[in-house]
Amino acid sequence: MRRLLALTPLLAALLMPSSVAATSPGQPVALVTAETANEVFALSLGPHGGHVLRRVHLANPLMIAAPRHGPAVVVSTSGTVTLLAWHTLRPVKTFHSFRAPKVAAIAPGGQFAYVTDERTGDLSVIELSQRRIVERVFVGLGAHHLAISPDGRRIWVALGETATTIVRLDAANPREPRVVGRFDPRVTAHDMSFAPTGRQVLVTSATSSAVTDYSLGGGRLWSAGGGRGPQHAVFAGGTVLVSSGYGSALEALSWRSPSRAPRVAGVPYGSFNLATYGGFVVTTSLFTGQVTELRVRDLHRLWTTKVARAARYVTISVWPG
Repeated sequence: MRRLLALTPLLAALLMPSSVAATSPGQPVALVTAETANEVFALSLGPHGGHVLRRVHLANPLMIAAPRHGPAVVVSTSGTVTLLAWHTLRPVKTFHSFRAPKVAAIAPGGQFAYVTDERTGDLSVIELSQRRIVERVFVGLGAHHLAISPDGRRIWVALGETATTIVRLDAANPREPRVVGRFDPRVTAHDMSFAPTGRQVLVTSATSSAVTDYSLGGGRLWSAGGGRGPQHAVFAGGTVLVSSGYGSALEALSWRSPSRAPRVAGVPYGSFNLATYGGFVVTTSLFTGQVTELRVRDLHRLWTTKVARAARYVTISVWPG
């Protein structure tokens, strides 16, 4: 009888449909979209991470963004944007007023989410606490990837996956961003990322391995990316991480001294998207469905796990304490 009682908690944990592992309150978790499986996964992080903590069924989840503390925003290829409750991942609100939503990003402070719509050309503002769209501003047809400055006062939007135009917005009032200009990048743009200082923006390309650093209105080309696009870039302290999904590589460069030889690590084929927390980075493979976590300082791989046939986007959240 004692033996059965001792096993009961383990059996209960294994039989729970929403959780196959546990993590401590207040610990970061990775939220991953798997559109072909119609699921969103929460994965544990750290040296012994890679365990599925929770999963939720959601039709065609393409992209996900989330503040560290608060609801996740999921963009679906079905034309909807869904808010998932913090920790439980239970859908709490679905917006049906989009036509072709593409990318979501969380404004600093976690109060607002911005969502691009490729077909309407709008940038929508969602107030997360109120679960409502508070503004739509037209930026241009093809609106796709976007980047927000660390202070939240500037937004850049690329018009297309291989964009020839980038739109600049003033977001001093985060509820009502307004277009203040646009320019043609030197190389077609795919994604963008503001440096921690907010004075530089890295622009990656789907057609070139170059990464362009825009600073004070000028631009210089980095020979970065290690392979064929599309690529994404994220900052982690003084390091910029650049993915090359077709090259199965992740590069780490000093963003203050880009001429230094980069550190390079092999990652699963198709690992395009990146998310960082602390001194770690997580990447997802669109082609193999694998999720990988690495340590930034030396690109040491902590773990790789397969969650589905294809894993698209990843973002970092924190389990509430």
